[in-house]
Amino acid sequence: MVVSLEQQLAETLTRAIREKDQRTADVVRMLKTKVTERRTAKGFAGTVDDAVILDVIGAYRKQLQKAVAEYEKLGGERAAAQIAQLRYEIEFCERYLPRGIDENALRALVKERIGALGISDGKQAGRLVGDVMKTHKGQVDAADVKRVAEELLRG
Repeated sequence: MVVSLEQQLAETLTRAIREKDQRTADVVRMLKTKVTERRTAKGFAGTVDDAVILDVIGAYRKQLQKAVAEYEKLGGERAAAQIAQLRYEIEFCERYLPRGIDENALRALVKERIGALGISDGKQAGRLVGDVMKTHKGQVDAADVKRVAEELLRG
């Protein structure tokens, strides 16, 4: 029997509470809150399936990664403790997310799409990013696609 991601999160929360693993319990509670926010968002219709939950987890991971970058700029002892917690949360989220493609595969993909779309200058990078994201959402980060596209179109 296939267990939904929502059920897996509920079981993980129960286990974390039983084992007194506060860090894991906090992350799962936050994810469940984000899912509830999505479920009750204006304009949301339908059911919360695994695709929606993966989208929520991916968005939360991206939010955490931005927070890590901000704390790294601050530095200091308190920032280091916060960064450690954020990195733990990022690792936890990545357990549920599908593996992305590596840098070399991303470069090959972007290069192939540049040829297929006939793009020759950096001004069309947005069109290229949109095309790649349409077919590879969840596998690649738009910022990485943009960076690689600009490098390839420049060079």
